[in-house]
Amino acid sequence: MSDIRLTTMTKTSGCAAKIGPSILQGILSSLPKFHDPNLLVGFDTSDDACVYRINEDTVAIQTVDFFPPMVDDPYTFGQIAAANALSDVYAMGGNPSTAMNLLCFPSCVELEVMKEILEGGYAKVKEAEAVIAGGHTIADPTPKYGLCVTGFAHPSEILTNSNAKEGDVLVLTKPIGVGIMNTAGKAGLLSDKQLKESASIMSTLNKYAKQCTKGLEVHSCTDVTGFSLMGHSYEMASGSQKTIALHTTSIPILTDALSFASMGIIPEGMYNNFDYLQEKFDTKTAVEQALMDVLFDPQTSGGLLLSMPEKDANVYLSRMEEFTPWARIIGDVRKQEEKHLLLY
Repeated sequence: MSDIRLTTMTKTSGCAAKIGPSILQGILSSLPKFHDPNLLVGFDTSDDACVYRINEDTVAIQTVDFFPPMVDDPYTFGQIAAANALSDVYAMGGNPSTAMNLLCFPSCVELEVMKEILEGGYAKVKEAEAVIAGGHTIADPTPKYGLCVTGFAHPSEILTNSNAKEGDVLVLTKPIGVGIMNTAGKAGLLSDKQLKESASIMSTLNKYAKQCTKGLEVHSCTDVTGFSLMGHSYEMASGSQKTIALHTTSIPILTDALSFASMGIIPEGMYNNFDYLQEKFDTKTAVEQALMDVLFDPQTSGGLLLSMPEKDANVYLSRMEEFTPWARIIGDVRKQEEKHLLLY
């Protein structure tokens, strides 16, 4: 197989390729709304997946996600794209059951590359204890891969991004900064160690973060992806009609992301996120520009952001020690103030 660099075939990579939140909100808000008593969660609160009631004991959770490569290795790209798509079901409190491939592939690239992308995706779906049952492919100059995923849960197990309670603390399960690291990687600035660290974070399933919530009181949950930690925190705060305070010194940040941010190595999606949110938060302490950039950095296959009572959060963090050193409390939920987000 030729030494093709997948990241040279795309302008943007991973979740940084998403359309900016201000543009997306403007379009979606102008579209007619569907009404169905069995549609329990739609896109009104920008949640991670839709939830549709099948009967009194079962709901279906459906999501779709795909994007261009953020790494050059095809197998690793497949793993990350699959982990990212599966994450939405975990964020809603469910377990994935079936998945359908979505693949765009250039005709000029060897078919072995396609095979490796799909094999990477298959490996993560198998780890999730789900099955791939088909899919769709098209020829496209820019490679893209992802999944349409269906999961199931009991209605009482569903978690949304709009039910945070005053007095809760916020737990984040993965570090942020991968968008910046991916941008540096595309420019050939990362060592093998840095590339492996970023890829490992992105390819880790949120299956384990979801499993550790068993028996605990969790009020709200989302996963942190292309709209950044700030963007997804804002969605949780505004949807819950609360204010969220983020403690910037407690937020886990991927090794060297701050250094690259200070060098101006920033994905375009960061500017889109900041433009959308710049009037929606207040800073209560001085925040260095590099750190601010990381807070608005579009994440690919990021961690879960959970709102829960502090006593449950402490139990949760002790359970998570088996799976990751990154999980920690990063903020708290307060009654609604003038702005939905505060930085300390």
